Formats: sequence, structure tokens, C-alpha cells
Amino acid sequence: MKELLKTLFNKYNISYSEDMIEKLDLFYNIVVEENKKFNLTAITEKYDFAVKHILDCAMVFSVINKDAKIIDVGAGAGFPSIVLKIIRPDLNFTMLDSLNKRVKFLNETVDKLQLANIKAYHDRAEDFANKHREEYDIAIARAVAPLNTLSEYCLPLVKVNGNFIAMKGSAFNDEIKIAQNAINLLGGKIASIQTISIAEMEGERANIVIEKNNKTPQKYPRGKNLPRLKPLC
Repeated sequence: MKELLKTLFNKYNISYSEDMIEKLDLFYNIVVEENKKFNLTAITEKYDFAVKHILDCAMVFSVINKDAKIIDVGAGAGFPSIVLKIIRPDLNFTMLDSLNKRVKFLNETVDKLQLANIKAYHDRAEDFANKHREEYDIAIARAVAPLNTLSEYCLPLVKVNGNFIAMKGSAFNDEIKIAQNAINLLGGKIASIQTISIAEMEGERANIVIEKNNKTPQKYPRGKNLPRLKPLC
């Protein structure tokens, strides 16, 4: 895994240290071992894990400001938060997940990797957003929900002039069209779209950067799972 990561990072101009490579390798081994106990990811083979999880997450680092306070909504097994924290130690992360088993895994993994200023919390996104409105410089989400639903989860958490970064697959243009009105309603505006072509993966990917220009109306996010059941359109 270590040499594979070095090869990939060199190819895509991602700076790294030996300590970062060691920690990413350890992270891979921790995930694979814990995956035997409960489902964290379907991707466990070294090459696929390095490309589809670590490299894919690492590619977003260039659109994140130094020392940013970030919340990873739907953190899952720690993609992108733990990967980004290893590559960018300056970042301060909150990881949010609705499954307590994953939260326990995330906090134990952070301890094993000896990472500072990163912690996981167990809560629903809409409940956490109502308790921590506009506290974060950046909200980020990867493979969680359609963009209109994600925007309702994430934009209330972001400070005015902060950003929500949605990491999306090849259907990102269709998602943007559907979510445009919701993004505007929630106080956001699409600032940039970082398209990514990874030769080792099929299809183009994108990091959609949504700038928050105005406060999110107090009634959002809605409770009772409405962002998923009845997405804004």
C-alpha cells in the first residue's frame, strides 16, 4: 500500500511525507480489520482502496482553505475526513454520523492514528444543524444523498461566506440542475466546480463548491427526515 500511494500521489501532484504514508497505510489496515465485524465499505482490495477511497478523497484538498473548521456530514468510515486530516494536519474536523457503531469506530481510529483536532459525534444531520447553526467554515459530504437533500443538511451548518463542498460522481451536472433552487433558497450559490479525471477510475468526478452568501432561513433544515422524503426542488 505504501509504495502504491506514493506512486499515485506523485502522479497527481499530491504532496506527502513518510509519516502521512505510514498513517494512511495504518488507516487502510484498521478499516479492513474492522470491516470483518460490521460493514464499513465494500472496497477492501489494496489497489481499489488506494484509488477509490484515498486518492479520490485527497483530490479535494486543493479547494480547502488553511486551518479551516470543517464538518464531514455522513462521515461513514472516515472518507474524506480522516484521509484529509492525515494529508492536511492544519484542518480541524467534526465527523457526524447517524450510526453509533461507526462513530465509535471513527473515534477509536483517530486515537490509533494519533490525530488531533478531529472527533466524531452521533446525531442526525438535521438535529445537529439546529444545535450548531453556522459554526463551520466548511461542510463537506461524500456519497451521502442527492445534492438538493445534502444542501439542506449542510448549508445551515456553514457560516456566511463559508463553503459547502459536495463530492460527486459522473451525474453531478444532473444533480446541480435539480438542486439549483434549493441551493438558492438555503442561502448558497455555486462558486466553482472542480472536475476530476482519475485515469484509474471510470467516469469524471466533481467537487462542487457552494458558497454561502446569506443566512439559511431558520425553518431549514426540516425535521422528520423531510430533506430525504420530500427534497427541496
